[in-house]
Amino acid sequence: MDSHRFRIKDKGDIMKEIGGYFGLEQTKGDKEFYNNLISLNTARNALVYLVKAKGISKLYIPYYLCDSISCVLDREFIKYDFYHINDSFFPILDYTLHSDEYIYIVNYYGLLSNEEVIELKNKYHNVILDNTHSFFQEPLDNVDTIYSCRKFFGVPDGAYLSTNIKLNESLDVDDSSERMKHIFGRVKDGASVHYNEFKETDDSFYNLNLKYMSNLTHSLLKNIDYDYVIKTRKSNFTFLNKKLNLINKIDVSNVDIPFAYPLYLSNGINIRKELIKEKIYIPTLWPNVIGIGGIEEDYAMNILPIPCDQRYDFKDMDFIASLILNKVGVEKNDL
Repeated sequence: MDSHRFRIKDKGDIMKEIGGYFGLEQTKGDKEFYNNLISLNTARNALVYLVKAKGISKLYIPYYLCDSISCVLDREFIKYDFYHINDSFFPILDYTLHSDEYIYIVNYYGLLSNEEVIELKNKYHNVILDNTHSFFQEPLDNVDTIYSCRKFFGVPDGAYLSTNIKLNESLDVDDSSERMKHIFGRVKDGASVHYNEFKETDDSFYNLNLKYMSNLTHSLLKNIDYDYVIKTRKSNFTFLNKKLNLINKIDVSNVDIPFAYPLYLSNGINIRKELIKEKIYIPTLWPNVIGIGGIEEDYAMNILPIPCDQRYDFKDMDFIASLILNKVGVEKNDL
């Protein structure tokens, strides 16, 4: 059977693009998933909110992280230092934090269970949890937690913050109207045609001040069928894991509702290049750490976050898995 037939849209001969930024959400809901949290314009500004509200003097952030965080900390003149992670994605930080110092812990790919988060909280006390890869992992009491909306949905911006403290500062409401071009464009033309517009929008966040979430983003988030999103992500993830588990060097058993399927291969960097040729866009998370060596560089180059979200179905997952197995020299009947 020719698996390429799964890639053809109904109109014309346009191949279906998999991965990359989100287009407009096509599902229908009636309320936001987190309507009781603080809603802000970006996840990085949610961190700024916490630093200001809690009077944090210094942050410890992982090397294995997008440079958007260090850039916004530089912009706000917030002191920080880096720490390494081990091969289980846990912090390597043998240091007792002062009362006004916090460690920023990233829940990579949703691999951290709530029990492990509590262990880290008990160890370090002053913890900020980055759940940008685990939108549906509900916050724990007394653990400051940040969520990113655009990592999971077709929205131009938006973040939620779970915290027990409020910032005593007046904030403006953001305006997202100029950040929708690539989202609308993907529906009509596909992702690659509007990628530059996506990049322009993404780059604009570096200089975006702390504001509340825009009314437009609120409206879009209310229109999402979250039950459908959860069901689809979980079933696609399970499908991929059945196909790829034996070649994956990561234990993904802790993942509940996924951001993506993290496939760790010794030659992941080469497999990524092959997938791009098939219009399967696998991001590098995060390219800014390539060159520092160690586990961080290895993970950035060789972990493939395979899209398994609500835009796709089992046929898409089967095509991706079959292609990967073919590229690594494994036949389906060998598994």
